[in-house]
Amino acid sequence: MLLLAALLGSAAPLAAETQVITAARMVDVLTGRMVAAPVVVVNDGRIIAAGPAGSIAVPAGARAIDLGDLTILPGLIDMHVHLTSDPRLGGDRQLRYVRSFQAVIGVAHAAQTLAAGFTTVRNVGSDGYDDLALKQGIEGGYVPGPRIVAATHAMGATGGHCDTNQYPAEFDFPRPGIADGPDAIRGKVRELHRRGAEVIKFCATGGVFSSGTSLGAQQYSQAEMDALVAEAHMLGMKVAAHAHGNSGINSALRAGVDTIEHASFADSTSFELARKSGAWFSMDIYNDDYILAEGAKNGVPEENLAKEREVGLKQRQTFQAAHKAGVKMVFGSDAGVYPHGQNARQFAKMTEWGMTPLEAIQAATVNAGEALGRSADVGAIAVGRFADIIAVRGDPLADVSILLSVPVVIKGGNLVKDTR
Repeated sequence: MLLLAALLGSAAPLAAETQVITAARMVDVLTGRMVAAPVVVVNDGRIIAAGPAGSIAVPAGARAIDLGDLTILPGLIDMHVHLTSDPRLGGDRQLRYVRSFQAVIGVAHAAQTLAAGFTTVRNVGSDGYDDLALKQGIEGGYVPGPRIVAATHAMGATGGHCDTNQYPAEFDFPRPGIADGPDAIRGKVRELHRRGAEVIKFCATGGVFSSGTSLGAQQYSQAEMDALVAEAHMLGMKVAAHAHGNSGINSALRAGVDTIEHASFADSTSFELARKSGAWFSMDIYNDDYILAEGAKNGVPEENLAKEREVGLKQRQTFQAAHKAGVKMVFGSDAGVYPHGQNARQFAKMTEWGMTPLEAIQAATVNAGEALGRSADVGAIAVGRFADIIAVRGDPLADVSILLSVPVVIKGGNLVKDTR
Protein backbone atom coordinates (compact mmCIF):
# COMPACT_ATOMS: atom_id res chain seq x y z
CA MET A 1 0.00 0.00 0.00
CA LEU A 2 1.54 3.29 -1.14
CA LEU A 3 0.54 6.45 0.71
CA LEU A 4 1.33 10.10 0.03
CA ALA A 5 3.25 10.32 3.27
CA ALA A 6 5.91 8.07 1.77
CA LEU A 7 6.94 10.93 -0.51
CA LEU A 8 7.73 13.29 2.34
CA GLY A 9 11.23 11.92 2.68
CA SER A 10 12.15 12.63 -0.92
CA ALA A 11 13.51 16.01 -1.98
CA ALA A 12 13.47 15.24 -5.71
CA PRO A 13 10.97 13.93 -8.26
CA LEU A 14 11.10 10.25 -9.09
CA ALA A 15 13.31 9.21 -11.99
CA ALA A 16 11.86 9.34 -15.49
CA GLU A 17 10.89 6.00 -17.00
CA THR A 18 8.33 4.46 -19.33
CA GLN A 19 5.17 3.06 -17.75
CA VAL A 20 2.18 1.24 -19.16
CA ILE A 21 -1.06 1.82 -17.25
CA THR A 22 -3.94 -0.61 -17.77
CA ALA A 23 -7.41 -0.82 -16.24
CA ALA A 24 -10.86 -2.22 -16.91
CA ARG A 25 -12.36 1.04 -18.21
CA MET A 26 -11.46 4.64 -19.03
CA VAL A 27 -13.69 7.72 -19.10
CA ASP A 28 -12.70 9.61 -22.26
CA VAL A 29 -13.75 13.13 -21.30
CA LEU A 30 -13.03 14.44 -24.80
CA THR A 31 -15.59 12.20 -26.49
CA GLY A 32 -17.83 11.43 -23.53
CA ARG A 33 -17.44 7.70 -24.06
CA MET A 34 -16.37 4.86 -21.80
CA VAL A 35 -13.41 2.96 -23.29
CA ALA A 36 -13.00 -0.71 -22.40
CA ALA A 37 -9.59 -2.17 -21.52
CA PRO A 38 -7.56 1.04 -21.96
CA VAL A 39 -3.80 1.14 -22.32
CA VAL A 40 -1.92 4.34 -21.48
CA VAL A 41 1.79 4.61 -22.23
CA VAL A 42 3.76 7.22 -20.30
CA ASN A 43 7.29 8.49 -20.78
CA ASP A 44 8.98 11.17 -18.70
CA GLY A 45 5.69 12.02 -17.02
CA ARG A 46 3.66 12.61 -20.17
CA ILE A 47 1.31 10.41 -22.16
CA ILE A 48 2.76 9.17 -25.45
CA ALA A 49 -0.06 6.79 -26.39
CA ALA A 50 -3.57 6.01 -25.16
CA GLY A 51 -6.36 3.82 -26.47
CA PRO A 52 -8.06 0.45 -26.19
CA ALA A 53 -5.96 -2.71 -25.82
CA GLY A 54 -4.79 -3.98 -29.17
CA SER A 55 -4.51 -0.53 -30.68
CA ILE A 56 -1.44 0.53 -28.67
CA ALA A 57 2.09 -0.78 -29.07
CA VAL A 58 3.59 -1.42 -25.64
CA PRO A 59 7.33 -0.54 -25.44
CA ALA A 60 9.59 -3.34 -24.34
CA GLY A 61 10.76 -3.03 -20.76
CA ALA A 62 8.06 -0.58 -19.70
CA ARG A 63 7.00 -0.76 -16.07
CA ALA A 64 3.45 -2.03 -15.74
CA ILE A 65 0.85 -0.37 -13.52
CA ASP A 66 -2.13 -2.70 -13.73
CA LEU A 67 -5.20 -1.22 -12.07
CA GLY A 68 -7.28 -4.34 -12.51
CA ASP A 69 -11.05 -3.79 -12.53
CA LEU A 70 -10.87 -0.07 -11.75
CA THR A 71 -12.02 2.80 -13.97
CA ILE A 72 -9.49 5.50 -14.85
CA LEU A 73 -10.16 9.20 -15.42
CA PRO A 74 -7.99 12.28 -15.86
CA GLY A 75 -6.74 13.80 -12.63
CA LEU A 76 -9.40 16.20 -11.37
CA ILE A 77 -9.00 20.00 -11.42
CA ASP A 78 -10.46 22.36 -8.82
CA MET A 79 -10.54 25.93 -10.10
CA HIS A 80 -11.21 27.62 -6.76
CA VAL A 81 -9.34 26.60 -3.61
CA HIS A 82 -7.58 28.28 -0.69
CA LEU A 83 -4.99 25.73 0.40
CA THR A 84 -3.65 27.87 3.23
CA SER A 85 -7.08 28.41 4.84
CA ASP A 86 -8.73 26.20 7.46
CA PRO A 87 -12.54 26.45 7.82
CA ARG A 88 -12.26 25.69 11.53
CA LEU A 89 -10.48 29.00 12.09
CA GLY A 90 -13.47 31.27 11.55
CA GLY A 91 -13.76 34.88 12.68
CA ASP A 92 -10.68 36.04 14.61
CA ARG A 93 -9.45 32.54 15.55
CA GLN A 94 -6.69 32.76 12.97
CA LEU A 95 -5.13 35.61 14.98
CA ARG A 96 -4.06 33.06 17.60
CA TYR A 97 -1.41 31.80 15.20
CA VAL A 98 1.73 33.32 13.75
CA ARG A 99 1.36 34.32 10.12
CA SER A 100 3.63 31.55 8.83
CA PHE A 101 1.22 29.00 10.34
CA GLN A 102 -0.84 29.32 7.16
CA ALA A 103 2.00 28.02 5.01
CA VAL A 104 2.45 25.05 7.36
CA ILE A 105 -1.18 23.96 7.23
CA GLY A 106 -1.08 24.43 3.47
CA VAL A 107 1.31 21.48 3.29
CA ALA A 108 -1.25 19.22 4.95
CA HIS A 109 -4.09 20.55 2.84
CA ALA A 110 -2.15 20.03 -0.39
CA ALA A 111 -1.54 16.39 0.49
CA GLN A 112 -5.23 15.88 1.33
CA THR A 113 -6.25 17.47 -1.96
CA LEU A 114 -3.97 15.26 -4.01
CA ALA A 115 -5.10 12.15 -2.13
CA ALA A 116 -8.69 13.06 -3.04
CA GLY A 117 -7.81 12.85 -6.74
CA PHE A 118 -7.34 16.55 -7.51
CA THR A 119 -4.02 16.72 -9.32
CA THR A 120 -4.32 20.40 -10.35
CA VAL A 121 -5.81 23.35 -8.47
CA ARG A 122 -6.08 27.08 -8.96
CA ASN A 123 -5.34 28.78 -5.64
CA VAL A 124 -7.25 32.05 -5.80
CA GLY A 125 -5.85 34.02 -2.91
CA SER A 126 -3.45 33.53 -0.01
CA ASP A 127 -1.39 35.69 2.32
CA GLY A 128 2.33 36.25 2.22
CA TYR A 129 2.87 34.44 -1.09
CA ASP A 130 2.30 31.17 0.76
CA ASP A 131 0.78 29.59 -2.34
CA LEU A 132 4.02 30.22 -4.21
CA ALA A 133 6.04 28.63 -1.40
CA LEU A 134 3.72 25.62 -1.48
CA LYS A 135 3.95 25.38 -5.26
CA GLN A 136 7.76 25.48 -5.11
CA GLY A 137 7.85 22.82 -2.39
CA ILE A 138 5.61 20.50 -4.41
CA GLU A 139 7.48 21.04 -7.68
CA GLY A 140 10.78 20.47 -5.91
CA GLY A 141 9.59 17.14 -4.54
CA TYR A 142 9.78 18.21 -0.89
CA VAL A 143 6.09 17.70 -0.14
CA PRO A 144 3.20 15.99 -1.99
CA GLY A 145 0.45 18.02 -3.55
CA PRO A 146 -1.33 19.00 -6.74
CA ARG A 147 -0.07 21.23 -9.51
CA ILE A 148 -0.83 24.78 -8.35
CA VAL A 149 -1.81 27.77 -10.46
CA ALA A 150 -1.19 30.57 -7.99
CA ALA A 151 -2.93 33.95 -7.72
CA THR A 152 -0.91 35.12 -4.67
CA HIS A 153 -2.83 38.05 -3.12
CA ALA A 154 -6.39 38.64 -4.27
CA MET A 155 -6.92 42.19 -5.52
CA GLY A 156 -9.71 44.49 -4.39
CA ALA A 157 -10.92 47.98 -3.58
CA THR A 158 -10.37 49.82 -0.32
CA GLY A 159 -13.03 48.62 2.11
CA GLY A 160 -14.17 45.87 -0.21
CA HIS A 161 -14.45 42.11 0.16
CA CYS A 162 -10.70 41.60 -0.32
CA ASP A 163 -9.82 44.23 2.27
CA THR A 164 -9.61 43.80 6.08
CA ASN A 165 -12.62 45.52 7.62
CA GLN A 166 -13.52 43.34 10.58
CA TYR A 167 -11.16 44.82 13.18
CA PRO A 168 -11.23 48.14 15.09
CA ALA A 169 -10.14 51.24 13.23
CA GLU A 170 -6.78 51.57 15.01
CA PHE A 171 -5.68 48.09 13.95
CA ASP A 172 -3.20 48.18 11.07
CA PHE A 173 -2.78 45.14 8.80
CA PRO A 174 -0.77 44.65 5.62
CA ARG A 175 -3.11 45.04 2.62
CA PRO A 176 -0.92 44.05 -0.33
CA GLY A 177 -3.77 43.35 -2.75
CA ILE A 178 -5.61 46.65 -2.38
CA ALA A 179 -5.57 49.16 -5.24
CA ASP A 180 -7.96 51.89 -6.38
CA GLY A 181 -8.24 53.66 -9.72
CA PRO A 182 -7.18 52.36 -13.15
CA ASP A 183 -3.54 53.42 -12.92
CA ALA A 184 -2.96 51.99 -9.45
CA ILE A 185 -4.74 48.80 -10.46
CA ARG A 186 -2.52 48.38 -13.51
CA GLY A 187 0.51 48.84 -11.28
CA LYS A 188 -0.76 46.26 -8.80
CA VAL A 189 -1.31 43.71 -11.57
CA ARG A 190 2.25 44.26 -12.76
CA GLU A 191 3.59 43.90 -9.22
CA LEU A 192 1.75 40.62 -8.59
CA HIS A 193 2.95 39.32 -11.94
CA ARG A 194 6.53 40.29 -11.05
CA ARG A 195 6.26 38.39 -7.78
CA GLY A 196 5.02 35.20 -9.42
CA ALA A 197 1.24 35.35 -9.78
CA GLU A 198 0.00 33.18 -12.65
CA VAL A 199 -3.62 34.34 -12.51
CA ILE A 200 -5.20 37.53 -11.20
CA LYS A 201 -8.15 37.13 -8.84
CA PHE A 202 -10.06 40.27 -7.88
CA CYS A 203 -13.18 41.10 -5.89
CA ALA A 204 -15.81 42.69 -8.11
CA THR A 205 -18.54 42.60 -5.45
CA GLY A 206 -19.04 41.97 -1.76
CA GLY A 207 -18.89 38.49 -0.32
CA VAL A 208 -19.96 36.19 2.48
CA PHE A 209 -16.79 36.09 4.58
CA SER A 210 -16.10 39.80 4.89
CA SER A 211 -17.36 42.49 7.22
CA GLY A 212 -19.33 45.56 6.21
CA THR A 213 -19.95 44.51 2.62
CA SER A 214 -23.21 43.48 1.02
CA LEU A 215 -23.18 40.45 -1.24
CA GLY A 216 -24.40 42.15 -4.37
CA ALA A 217 -22.68 45.53 -4.13
CA GLN A 218 -20.26 46.28 -6.98
CA GLN A 219 -16.81 47.34 -5.70
CA TYR A 220 -14.81 48.23 -8.81
CA SER A 221 -16.06 50.56 -11.54
CA GLN A 222 -16.23 49.49 -15.17
CA ALA A 223 -13.13 51.56 -15.93
CA GLU A 224 -11.21 49.89 -13.11
CA MET A 225 -12.19 46.39 -14.24
CA ASP A 226 -11.33 47.26 -17.84
CA ALA A 227 -7.86 48.38 -16.79
CA LEU A 228 -7.27 45.31 -14.61
CA VAL A 229 -8.29 42.78 -17.25
CA ALA A 230 -6.46 44.52 -20.08
CA GLU A 231 -3.23 44.66 -18.07
CA ALA A 232 -3.44 41.03 -16.98
CA HIS A 233 -4.20 39.79 -20.47
CA MET A 234 -1.33 41.85 -21.90
CA LEU A 235 0.95 40.01 -19.45
CA GLY A 236 -0.49 36.63 -20.51
CA MET A 237 -2.48 36.02 -17.33
CA LYS A 238 -6.07 34.84 -16.94
CA VAL A 239 -8.43 36.79 -14.69
CA ALA A 240 -10.91 35.41 -12.14
CA ALA A 241 -13.57 37.74 -10.76
CA HIS A 242 -15.15 37.08 -7.36
CA ALA A 243 -18.68 38.30 -8.05
CA HIS A 244 -22.05 37.58 -6.43
CA GLY A 245 -24.20 40.53 -7.57
CA ASN A 246 -25.37 40.78 -11.17
CA SER A 247 -24.10 44.34 -11.66
CA GLY A 248 -20.56 43.34 -10.72
CA ILE A 249 -20.83 40.11 -12.68
CA ASN A 250 -21.94 41.92 -15.80
CA SER A 251 -19.28 44.62 -15.53
CA ALA A 252 -16.62 41.94 -15.09
CA LEU A 253 -17.92 40.08 -18.14
CA ARG A 254 -17.91 43.26 -20.21
CA ALA A 255 -14.31 43.81 -19.12
CA GLY A 256 -13.41 40.39 -20.53
CA VAL A 257 -12.70 38.30 -17.43
CA ASP A 258 -12.01 34.62 -18.00
CA THR A 259 -13.98 33.18 -15.07
CA ILE A 260 -16.72 34.39 -12.77
CA GLU A 261 -16.38 32.97 -9.26
CA HIS A 262 -19.61 32.26 -7.34
CA ALA A 263 -21.96 34.03 -9.86
CA SER A 264 -24.76 33.78 -7.30
CA PHE A 265 -27.12 36.47 -8.61
CA ALA A 266 -26.27 36.21 -12.30
CA ASP A 267 -29.23 36.93 -14.57
CA SER A 268 -30.20 36.42 -18.20
CA THR A 269 -28.00 39.36 -19.22
CA SER A 270 -25.07 37.69 -17.44
CA PHE A 271 -25.71 34.45 -19.29
CA GLU A 272 -25.81 36.26 -22.65
CA LEU A 273 -22.60 38.15 -21.89
CA ALA A 274 -20.83 34.95 -20.77
CA ARG A 275 -21.88 33.07 -23.90
CA LYS A 276 -20.72 35.95 -26.08
CA SER A 277 -17.34 36.39 -24.39
CA GLY A 278 -16.63 32.71 -23.75
CA ALA A 279 -16.22 33.25 -20.01
CA TRP A 280 -16.68 30.36 -17.61
CA PHE A 281 -18.76 30.22 -14.43
CA SER A 282 -17.12 28.60 -11.39
CA MET A 283 -19.88 28.05 -8.84
CA ASP A 284 -19.26 26.62 -5.37
CA ILE A 285 -22.68 25.07 -4.83
CA TYR A 286 -21.83 22.50 -2.15
CA ASN A 287 -20.25 24.55 0.61
CA ASP A 288 -23.52 26.15 1.78
CA ASP A 289 -24.32 22.83 3.48
CA TYR A 290 -21.06 22.85 5.44
CA ILE A 291 -21.08 26.55 6.32
CA LEU A 292 -24.58 26.51 7.77
CA ALA A 293 -24.02 23.21 9.61
CA GLU A 294 -20.57 23.94 11.06
CA GLY A 295 -19.96 27.68 10.71
CA ALA A 296 -21.12 28.81 14.15
CA LYS A 297 -19.05 26.09 15.83
CA ASN A 298 -16.06 27.18 13.72
CA GLY A 299 -16.32 30.76 14.95
CA VAL A 300 -17.95 32.31 11.88
CA PRO A 301 -19.74 35.53 12.95
CA GLU A 302 -23.52 35.79 12.60
CA GLU A 303 -23.10 38.57 10.01
CA ASN A 304 -21.44 36.10 7.68
CA LEU A 305 -23.83 33.24 8.41
CA ALA A 306 -26.76 35.55 7.60
CA LYS A 307 -25.23 36.33 4.21
CA GLU A 308 -24.72 32.64 3.55
CA ARG A 309 -28.38 31.96 4.33
CA GLU A 310 -29.23 34.70 1.83
CA VAL A 311 -27.12 33.32 -0.98
CA GLY A 312 -27.05 29.51 -0.70
CA LEU A 313 -30.29 28.43 -2.37
CA LYS A 314 -30.24 31.31 -4.85
CA GLN A 315 -26.76 30.34 -6.05
CA ARG A 316 -27.91 26.78 -6.73
CA GLN A 317 -30.92 28.03 -8.64
CA THR A 318 -28.64 30.29 -10.68
CA PHE A 319 -26.35 27.33 -11.38
CA GLN A 320 -29.31 25.42 -12.76
CA ALA A 321 -30.42 28.36 -14.89
CA ALA A 322 -26.91 29.06 -16.19
CA HIS A 323 -26.46 25.43 -17.17
CA LYS A 324 -29.80 25.42 -19.02
CA ALA A 325 -28.79 28.65 -20.76
CA GLY A 326 -25.62 27.06 -22.11
CA VAL A 327 -23.08 28.99 -20.04
CA LYS A 328 -19.71 27.24 -19.96
CA MET A 329 -18.97 25.90 -16.49
CA VAL A 330 -15.98 24.62 -14.53
CA PHE A 331 -15.61 22.91 -11.16
CA GLY A 332 -14.72 25.30 -8.32
CA SER A 333 -15.33 24.18 -4.75
CA ASP A 334 -13.96 27.05 -2.59
CA ALA A 335 -12.22 24.40 -0.46
CA GLY A 336 -10.81 26.19 2.54
CA VAL A 337 -14.31 27.42 3.29
CA TYR A 338 -15.03 23.73 3.88
CA PRO A 339 -12.45 21.00 4.58
CA HIS A 340 -9.77 20.22 2.04
CA GLY A 341 -9.85 16.72 0.62
CA GLN A 342 -13.65 16.83 0.50
CA ASN A 343 -13.67 18.74 -2.80
CA ALA A 344 -15.55 15.94 -4.59
CA ARG A 345 -18.63 16.42 -2.42
CA GLN A 346 -19.67 19.07 -4.92
CA PHE A 347 -20.15 16.59 -7.78
CA ALA A 348 -23.41 15.31 -6.33
CA LYS A 349 -24.75 18.87 -6.01
CA MET A 350 -23.87 19.57 -9.63
CA THR A 351 -25.92 16.60 -10.80
CA GLU A 352 -28.73 17.39 -8.34
CA TRP A 353 -29.00 20.85 -9.91
CA GLY A 354 -29.04 19.85 -13.54
CA MET A 355 -25.80 18.40 -14.86
CA THR A 356 -25.30 14.85 -16.02
CA PRO A 357 -22.45 12.95 -14.32
CA LEU A 358 -20.41 13.31 -17.51
CA GLU A 359 -20.93 17.10 -17.58
CA ALA A 360 -19.88 17.39 -13.94
CA ILE A 361 -16.74 15.34 -14.61
CA GLN A 362 -15.95 17.39 -17.72
CA ALA A 363 -16.29 20.57 -15.64
CA ALA A 364 -13.44 19.25 -13.46
CA THR A 365 -11.29 17.97 -16.30
CA VAL A 366 -11.39 19.08 -19.94
CA ASN A 367 -13.34 22.30 -19.26
CA ALA A 368 -11.08 23.32 -16.40
CA GLY A 369 -7.96 22.60 -18.46
CA GLU A 370 -9.30 24.84 -21.22
CA ALA A 371 -10.28 27.61 -18.80
CA LEU A 372 -6.77 27.54 -17.34
CA GLY A 373 -5.29 27.84 -20.82
CA ARG A 374 -3.44 24.59 -20.18
CA SER A 375 -5.19 22.08 -22.39
CA ALA A 376 -1.81 20.93 -23.68
CA ASP A 377 -0.92 19.75 -20.18
CA VAL A 378 -3.97 18.76 -18.12
CA GLY A 379 -7.65 17.87 -18.34
CA ALA A 380 -7.70 14.64 -20.34
CA ILE A 381 -5.98 11.30 -20.81
CA ALA A 382 -4.54 12.23 -24.17
CA VAL A 383 -1.21 12.21 -25.99
CA GLY A 384 1.10 15.01 -24.91
CA ARG A 385 -0.58 15.77 -21.60
CA PHE A 386 0.77 15.03 -18.16
CA ALA A 387 0.02 11.50 -16.98
CA ASP A 388 -2.27 12.74 -14.21
CA ILE A 389 -4.70 9.87 -13.75
CA ILE A 390 -7.03 8.66 -11.01
CA ALA A 391 -8.76 5.31 -10.64
CA VAL A 392 -12.08 4.55 -8.97
CA ARG A 393 -14.29 1.53 -8.39
CA GLY A 394 -17.37 1.28 -10.59
CA ASP A 395 -18.80 3.60 -13.22
CA PRO A 396 -18.74 7.34 -12.36
CA LEU A 397 -20.88 8.07 -15.43
CA ALA A 398 -23.67 6.17 -13.69
CA ASP A 399 -22.94 7.40 -10.15
CA VAL A 400 -20.74 10.47 -9.81
CA SER A 401 -20.56 10.03 -6.02
CA ILE A 402 -18.03 7.26 -6.71
CA LEU A 403 -15.50 10.11 -6.99
CA LEU A 404 -15.72 10.62 -3.23
CA SER A 405 -13.46 7.60 -2.84
CA VAL A 406 -10.33 7.55 -5.00
CA PRO A 407 -8.06 4.59 -4.22
CA VAL A 408 -5.40 5.35 -6.84
CA VAL A 409 -3.76 8.63 -7.82
CA ILE A 410 -1.04 8.97 -10.45
CA LYS A 411 0.61 12.34 -10.99
CA GLY A 412 3.07 12.84 -13.80
CA GLY A 413 3.36 9.06 -14.20
CA ASN A 414 4.25 8.58 -10.54
CA LEU A 415 1.99 6.39 -8.43
CA VAL A 416 1.50 8.67 -5.42
CA LYS A 417 -1.45 6.88 -3.81
CA ASP A 418 -2.55 3.25 -3.93
CA THR A 419 -4.93 2.11 -1.21
CA ARG A 420 -6.49 -0.82 -3.06
